[in-house]
Amino acid sequence: MENNNLTGIERELVLRYLIDGNVPVTVTPMEKEDGSGETVKPPSSAVFPVALKSEQFASGGGDIVLLKNPPQSVIGFAGKRVRIEFYFNSVGLFFITEMRSVKSGLAFAAPESICRIKDAEVKHDYDFSATIYYSCSNKATVNFDCVPCEGCELFARPVWASIALENQKAAKAYLERFVAEAKKEKNAGNGLQLIPICRYLTERETKIKSFSGSVKPLDILYVDHERIVFGSADENFQLSRGAEYALKLSFSLKKGPVAKRDVFATCVPAKIYRADGGSRTCADCVYTSLQEEDLRFIYEKATKNLCV
Repeated sequence: MENNNLTGIERELVLRYLIDGNVPVTVTPMEKEDGSGETVKPPSSAVFPVALKSEQFASGGGDIVLLKNPPQSVIGFAGKRVRIEFYFNSVGLFFITEMRSVKSGLAFAAPESICRIKDAEVKHDYDFSATIYYSCSNKATVNFDCVPCEGCELFARPVWASIALENQKAAKAYLERFVAEAKKEKNAGNGLQLIPICRYLTERETKIKSFSGSVKPLDILYVDHERIVFGSADENFQLSRGAEYALKLSFSLKKGPVAKRDVFATCVPAKIYRADGGSRTCADCVYTSLQEEDLRFIYEKATKNLCV
């Protein structure tokens, strides 16, 4: 699979895998872009792109793939061109086709070639980031890069309205459970971090990348002068409750003679939160060492109040 486009025997193998394999598939509607070609329609809500279950696919003969019992969100794609994305041997693939209505539901035909997904390289200039360090048994040091979670506003009071409306019922169930656990364990502080945690656990990862299992930075969901919360959609979450980690927090400073401030601390995950039936995990970490002047700096940044 060295070529970007798969044809012939490779295409037939991939198509059979799409129908028979237990593979995650997403469908995204396409739209015209000022006569210059097609583009993926930007998500107007959490509905797009739509993730489909493998058991919904069946062979319609030849290159036809049947979609049985399609969800309501996909039925509206009938008569439209769509982008089909999935993994084959951990490689992200896609093709564009037309979704059609048939007696058994929906169907689409696979084109002559199937393409490999290329991840767009996006460089971010974060105002805040973090790095976690820990030592392995062989004395090697491992570090994890951490960046602000997309859609999370750090150093601001979390609000329930930041959770998508369709996820709020599930998020409320999580919150009630976590609050009850916190009352017993007394390890959640003021509990503000539970809102972004519930939001994160109820969101779904639908984007297909060039390779499945590729290493991603940990997401930063919340930070203040007492704790920092990390999240990951990786099933092999590396942080363990009770283990101590070295931590570097990096702040870009817009004012003053210094452009950047690094804060060094240690932290311990006081609680690990996991999504029900999903791979998303959050680590609610409390600082175990933090210099007084750094604590004051983070407090003032997080609360917008002077620390006296």
